[in-house]
Amino acid sequence: MSRPTNLTNTLMLMLLLGTSATLSDALGMLLMSSAVVVVYGTCIAPLRSKLSGISLMLASVLLAATLTSCANILAQRWALQWHQALGVYGGLIALQCVVLEYNGFFRQALAQRLRFFGLASGLLLALAALRELFGQGHLGRGLSEHWQGLVLFSDGLHLLTLVPGAFILLGLLLAARQAWTRSNALSKETHHP
Repeated sequence: MSRPTNLTNTLMLMLLLGTSATLSDALGMLLMSSAVVVVYGTCIAPLRSKLSGISLMLASVLLAATLTSCANILAQRWALQWHQALGVYGGLIALQCVVLEYNGFFRQALAQRLRFFGLASGLLLALAALRELFGQGHLGRGLSEHWQGLVLFSDGLHLLTLVPGAFILLGLLLAARQAWTRSNALSKETHHP
């Protein structure tokens, strides 16, 4: 993206930390946000050539809010328990669409968009799996009513089920990534006298 992505990353951080308490919550949010973003990108493309400036921004806000509201209604209809657990985070999908539009995300090549989406999705699912596993002691309990999930231990570290715990876990993951890339960079250096 050519414009700074700090606001985009900040909004994604809120969705990431707020909706990754369990693997089922993260999968639901991933499904909902994917559907909204794909439909939004498809619908806004023809409007982009006809509108500009503030009129494009208003159309973007209206379209994103409409699509997110429709997705919320469908989630209430078919997955009420998950929708109640989602809370206010579903509404942030609309805001995310508008910020992505403003930053030029939808004008990028498809490969770049898929790479960005894949990285964000992978991080969401990995964080959700770690939070559920270490925070509750099991993995995948809410994915199916016939499967009780993979139970590893009876009690987990309750802090990880809360948003501050998610922030701490994300910090630890980023520190581990930094250490991994730094150690790889140091091992590739050659020292010749």
